[in-house]
Amino acid sequence: MGKKVAIIGAGVSGLASIRSCLEEGLEPTCFEKSNDIGGLWKFSDHAEEGRASIYKSVFTNSSKEMMCFPDFPYPDDFPNFMHNSKIQEYLTAFAKEKSLLKYIQFKTFVSSVNKRPDFATTGQWDVTTERDGKRESAVFDAVMVCSGHHVYPNLPKESFPGLNHFKGKCFHSRDYKEPGVFKGKRVLVVGLGNSGCDIATELSHTAEQVVISSRSGSWVMSRVWDNGYPWDMVLITRFGTFLKNNLPTAISDWLYMKQMNARFKHENYGLMPLNGVLRKEPVFNDELPACILCGIVSIKPNVKKFTETSAIFEDGTTFEGIDCVIFATGYSYAYTFLDESIIKNRNNEIILFKGVFPPLLEKSTIAVIGFVQSLGAAIPTVDLQSRWAARVIKGTCTLPSMEDMMNDINEKMERKRKWYGKSETLQTDYIVYMDELSSFIGVKPNIPWLFLTDPKLAMEVYFGPCSSYQFRLVGPGKWPGARNAILTQWDRSLKPLQTRVVGSLQKPRFFFHWLKLFAIPILLIAVFLVLT
Repeated sequence: MGKKVAIIGAGVSGLASIRSCLEEGLEPTCFEKSNDIGGLWKFSDHAEEGRASIYKSVFTNSSKEMMCFPDFPYPDDFPNFMHNSKIQEYLTAFAKEKSLLKYIQFKTFVSSVNKRPDFATTGQWDVTTERDGKRESAVFDAVMVCSGHHVYPNLPKESFPGLNHFKGKCFHSRDYKEPGVFKGKRVLVVGLGNSGCDIATELSHTAEQVVISSRSGSWVMSRVWDNGYPWDMVLITRFGTFLKNNLPTAISDWLYMKQMNARFKHENYGLMPLNGVLRKEPVFNDELPACILCGIVSIKPNVKKFTETSAIFEDGTTFEGIDCVIFATGYSYAYTFLDESIIKNRNNEIILFKGVFPPLLEKSTIAVIGFVQSLGAAIPTVDLQSRWAARVIKGTCTLPSMEDMMNDINEKMERKRKWYGKSETLQTDYIVYMDELSSFIGVKPNIPWLFLTDPKLAMEVYFGPCSSYQFRLVGPGKWPGARNAILTQWDRSLKPLQTRVVGSLQKPRFFFHWLKLFAIPILLIAVFLVLT
């Protein structure tokens, strides 16, 4: 075995990192605080300190073909959007298939990670762990931080005057588990993110009344997109990304808002974002518009102040007789085991090269895996991040100079502010980001070459879903089954729907979809040119 690598956390990022280290001949040791793998996806009926927490009814927002490890598709009969128990089942199967469990030390808490005195020359780390009351320390050549960023709740009580006088219950969404205890209650949910909307719509079936308070609004998308296909298999395509990034801004913004408003007019539902052209992460909820139409969920602006039993909103309206306030206000990042000088924070911006490497260290032997957000799924993202990080640690990939890395970070941050807003510093453009990482390790698909040598595959790669299999087609870690997986991804997507067969499978034809979309503008331009 090669260099010794400490991996902190055995969730999705940790499993990807163990596998990537093994592929590169490194020696991984993974430390997991709990007694099982899965991280965020491992449901517990109570929130545990220092661990991510989900509610019982959580389903994925990404479909199975878009969120699998690129050489390990989900079983054909798994639904497209899966309950958290199905993800846990899949991760367990993956860990067993790849023989990863033997590299994990369960019930082991990492209390500190510090540079060795000779770090400037060796790049080594002292990692201190605790288990069963015993403390141990070991030296590692590198560290991969895979502890996630949905652990420490952001509970901005100081932003809500009068909250200290409120007599009802008040807690963060991470402590919510199931709706039964809220039967007949009047509930205020603060925050219009995915968790807030999921909790509000679930409670609407048992609570007396549910109100969502939103400061800035949000686009709300359905998992079911055009013609009933999974949203991400339709929207996350290379051609779509090319158009978005190359059309004039005015046209791109218009198309984006038209797309977001296609299902229903957000203005009519009180959901319209303050700045609708920002590509902030949308909310995925299939029930919310119907709940609003039925009057069992109401949308209100930001809370101005609380009284003992009510909330007064910024528009002057009041929600009386509140039994419970649930703050779905997101999370703050924290790596309590690391010195603050390792991962620097600048005006709410985390300074990491490509979201992975701290750029100002003498040796690039620590990597943060899974600390980005995009419309794309987490599993393919962390798979590529960990593959790149493992090759950097091994020495087969090199990073740019500190100056070049800082210039890249600053340039990307300016672009992020333009596209996503000042508060969305973790957000990134999925396909652009994946292509950057894949180019570093030589696994980015060569689209022009594919069109010359394999047109059938090229059409699916470029116009079809940008699924994770694309990043195991060529180069290091190439998977022989990648081509077939891409060409059959729609079969696996439609298979679980065939519980009552009424005809042949209807697969989308993306090339003709785009051709039809642009036919009318092209025709109008042609007529204009002829007439002039």
